[in-house]
Formats: sequence, C-alpha cells, structure tokens
Amino acid sequence: MNDRQAIREFLRTRRARIAPESAGFPTGGDRRRVPGLRREEVAERAGVSVDYYTKLERGTLDGASDAVLGSIARVLRLDDAEGEYLFNLFGKAGRQQQSAVPDSVTPVVRHLLDAAASVPAIVVNRRMDIIAGNELGWAFVYPLEPTLIGPANVSRFVFCDGRARSFYGDWAEVADDNAAHLRRESARYPQDASLAALIDELMDGNEEFRRRWREHNVRRNYSGAKSFTHPVAGLLELGYVNVELGDPGLFLTTFVPEPGSRSEHGLRLLASWWATEHTEAADTDLTQQATNPR
Repeated sequence: MNDRQAIREFLRTRRARIAPESAGFPTGGDRRRVPGLRREEVAERAGVSVDYYTKLERGTLDGASDAVLGSIARVLRLDDAEGEYLFNLFGKAGRQQQSAVPDSVTPVVRHLLDAAASVPAIVVNRRMDIIAGNELGWAFVYPLEPTLIGPANVSRFVFCDGRARSFYGDWAEVADDNAAHLRRESARYPQDASLAALIDELMDGNEEFRRRWREHNVRRNYSGAKSFTHPVAGLLELGYVNVELGDPGLFLTTFVPEPGSRSEHGLRLLASWWATEHTEAADTDLTQQATNPR
C-alpha cells in the first residue's frame, strides 16, 4: 500500500467514527450517504476549503503545513499515536532514518536484560522479531519457535499459529494491538522492505490480519495487563511495560506478576524448568563430544 492510499483510507475511517451530532452538526433526520462526518464538515471545522481538504484526503496535496495537519488531527480527535501516524504519512517530522532492521542488541541492553532476571524480559524489533531476552524471557516465549524464514516473530505467531489463541487470554485484543503496531511502524519506516514484506506476507495469508489492517488503527501501548496460558507454567496474569529503546525500532518488554500471586509462583516454576532443560541439553552435548571426538 502506498502512502496515498494509506492517507485516503486512514482519514476516511477516522471521519466515519465521529457522530455528526457530537461535532455540532445536527442531522435533523437528513439521510447521510456516509457514516460519520462528511468531507465538507471536516474542512469547515479545520478552517480549510473543501477543495483543499479533498485533495489532502486523496493524498494529492504536497506541502500540507504542520498547522493544517494539527487542525485535521484535532477535528478528527486523533490520539497521540494516530496524530504521529498522520504526520508520518505526509513525510513530516517523526519519520525515522531508514536504517536496517536491528537483529541484535548492544552490550548495555544485554546487561539490562540479565539484571532483570526475576521477570521475563524480551526485545523485539519493528518487525516484531524477538532478537534478545533474558533466561526467563526465552522460557516465557518458548512456544514462539524460530522458523526457516527467520527468528521467532510475534506477528507470525499471533496470526499464523493456532496455538496463539490458547496462549493469549484475549487473542483478539493482542491481534488488534499487533496489527496497529505494524501500521504505526510502516509509516515511520516507509522504505523498510523487510517490514513491508512481512505485512504483505500476512495480508496474503491471513484474513484476520487483512481485516485489522484495513481498519487503519494505530496504537502505542506502553503498559497494561495480559493473561497467558503457558504450556509449562499454566495460567499467568502479568502486568507489562513496553519501553522504546534508543536503538532505532527496538522495544523492550518486561512482564511482572503481583507479588505473592499464583503467577509469581508460575514464573518460578518456569525458571526452574528452563534451567533444568538447558542443563540436560548441555550434558547431552558434552557426552556426544566425548563419544565422538573430532
């Protein structure tokens, strides 16, 4: 999808969700051909001509000012994430340099992950590849296995792996958030071919993703709570915090249980299981090396 189409569909869907009466446009029984606000009503509230707004919504207008885009965002009641997305679509401040998708973390981030040993912590890039984690983090995302395509990817797991619906307590919310994250990143990094390829892959193969992508929702989730049913630890109810790191397009997520809760006990069980599994794997490797020396 090019920016012009993205602009058109995003603004159209944002207009459609606003009741005319709430914006001060009484319908008086008038039959409206479109849901929500009309183009001329948005133009009136934003202080621009209908022709100007029509060109802007079609994506055929170059040089829209920050002031105009700010007025449009106000009229359409865009939140911070949606406003950033709108500005990015028009090539304004906020677009990131077109660096390669990170596939590793710095030593400082590595030390930070290890320091948070008592809670699961992972790092994903803008494509939602899991590129780093502490021991408990890798145990937590154990169901998200790497594939022949590349590293474990949260988006592929959510939309393409049937186990995701039982892993996440509210799969639909997770799917909504995931599509909204990719939508935001696609505007921040419009020339990222690998990100575009992932989106195309999901669009081609999954109706659940296609439907959510066409809704043009954009979100930034910094904290909240989610429940999971882990194949080893069972039910885990965890708070989470997302932090965008200084490295371009990297996000650190930590999952925290309530102190003394069943979920805290479940994470201790998970940590013990992971340590045992890795100890046994290491012992097996040493035995094989001793039996078959090079």
